[in-house]
Amino acid sequence: MTDKVVSVYGYGRFGRLWADILAEDFRVKVYSRRGLHADDVPAGIEVSDAQGIFHCNALFFCVAISSFAEVLEKARPYCRRETLFFDTCSVKVFPVRWMKKHLPADSQIIATHPMFGPDSYPPQTARKPAMVMCNVSAGAALFAEWVDYFTARSLQVELMTPAMHDRMSAYSQGISHFMGRVFEDLHLQPTAIDTHGFTMLLEVMAQTCSDSRQLFVDLQRYNPYAGQMRQDLRKSMDKVAATLQLFDQADRHR
Repeated sequence: MTDKVVSVYGYGRFGRLWADILAEDFRVKVYSRRGLHADDVPAGIEVSDAQGIFHCNALFFCVAISSFAEVLEKARPYCRRETLFFDTCSVKVFPVRWMKKHLPADSQIIATHPMFGPDSYPPQTARKPAMVMCNVSAGAALFAEWVDYFTARSLQVELMTPAMHDRMSAYSQGISHFMGRVFEDLHLQPTAIDTHGFTMLLEVMAQTCSDSRQLFVDLQRYNPYAGQMRQDLRKSMDKVAATLQLFDQADRHR
């Protein structure tokens, strides 16, 4: 463990996981707007208050996408020039825009999206979890230091722009969560004759629906490419259904 102090602002399901991961290498402080007591966190992690959480070398915001802009606006008076700021939102274009707007103009900022969560970390396969990183305004050496850190943590670091992330994510994470909620609405259940493919669909439903409905809404609402994804999905479903209608018409004329 180094002497570097890393703060985690937000202690929900992901914030708890992220604090535990960072605590293996840093002195970690955590803060929750709901309030925390010392016995709410594991030994070795420090509970901080709304001001003290900003006295650190690096700070990760682990809050809901829909509340992030408000959190940043309220945090601005406590921000320090020495602190490196990260977000961990599942979308990137809007959070980067908000950080540029609400954090002090000279802040060093790195946008990230750890592509895993409490239900998928550590991974059940040999495949490394991905870690998206976008350098917003951090110095090159500092950014490289954190890239090396996450790489050493056996994460597959992917460097890209916020727009590139959101475009890809809309058709991967966004569509997965959308279909998971569709499966849930259909009340899909295991049967005695499940194929492997159907079992995998049930796993998608279970994993995506274990996250909050707020996350589902935020993934669709704050990804600028999600609307197009849903349009493309609807067109493809109609196209596939139309091919079956041709067979139905042929059967009726026999």
